[in-house]
Amino acid sequence: MAFKAIIFDLDGTLIDSAPDLRTACNKVLAQHGRRAITLVETMKFVGNGAPKLVERAFAATGDEVSLDEIPALTKEFLGFYEGHEADETKAYDGAMECLKALKDKGYRLALCTNKPKGPTVNLLRDLAMADFFEVVLGGDELERKKPDPQMIHHVLDQLSLSVDEAIMVGDSPNDIDGAKNAGMANIAVSFGYRKVPVEEMGADHVVDHLKEIVELIG
Repeated sequence: MAFKAIIFDLDGTLIDSAPDLRTACNKVLAQHGRRAITLVETMKFVGNGAPKLVERAFAATGDEVSLDEIPALTKEFLGFYEGHEADETKAYDGAMECLKALKDKGYRLALCTNKPKGPTVNLLRDLAMADFFEVVLGGDELERKKPDPQMIHHVLDQLSLSVDEAIMVGDSPNDIDGAKNAGMANIAVSFGYRKVPVEEMGADHVVDHLKEIVELIG
């Protein structure tokens, strides 16, 4: 595989962030008289950005809220989440070694996540990952999120690369479909957060451990 860059998703791909997302969600839910969501529920709700996470959490714990209410509820959620992104969040086993190995081999690394930019930057700093990435794009920076290809094309523009010169790594259909919609090669990790079996996503490659990416790309 003659790639020049690897574009990574964040939550569920490089880091296990569900515990802290759950904590922040439950603080918002409690303020509105809702029950707490479980860790398993949280993992199912992650992937489409903070507003969708909040919307799904409220839908699962009572009457659905109107779309007009989502921005204010999302602001509440981010108020609880920001500054506490890494209280319990950890990098997956082998994540740091994978990023270092790829960087040492001369690959350019980028991050393309539906997570808002602020918490993303905080997490990369707190988990000592920031220096690996040449480009970091958050889900609140452009009009459309993955699986729309807009974010991926934007990252490629920032890297001055063509779609054939990079490969996407992610855990969910948002990542794999986003790559497909952009015409980009892709790798799915078998762990992470998704509602469907990894085999049903139709990824070009599937790995069970991040270290396999280094071996696969070469």
